[in-house]
Amino acid sequence: MDLVTEITILVLAAFVGFEVISKVPTTLHTPLMSQTNAIHGIVLLGGLIVIGYANSTFDEIIGFIAIVFGTINIVGGFMVTDRMLEMFGTKKRKKPADDAAGTEGKS
Repeated sequence: MDLVTEITILVLAAFVGFEVISKVPTTLHTPLMSQTNAIHGIVLLGGLIVIGYANSTFDEIIGFIAIVFGTINIVGGFMVTDRMLEMFGTKKRKKPADDAAGTEGKS
């Protein structure tokens, strides 16, 4: 692929991404973004393939960087999802014994 085609694909992907994100209601931004980050695992797979077929040190460095960033994005996506799900879950109540012990020392 030549450089013009690659830049065209990049610009179109950025435009489509912006349009999709701008149309999503704010309540769905967090789940959408966290799942998008989890799907980012394709970058991790691509990095592994690049390292597997690497013929030069530059290819290995690019593959390593892709693996590191892909891993960070995947872990971050799952952390955001976990945090989001905690917000919608039931809140834990304190045990009465903890409350009684905590108030005895204060009065």
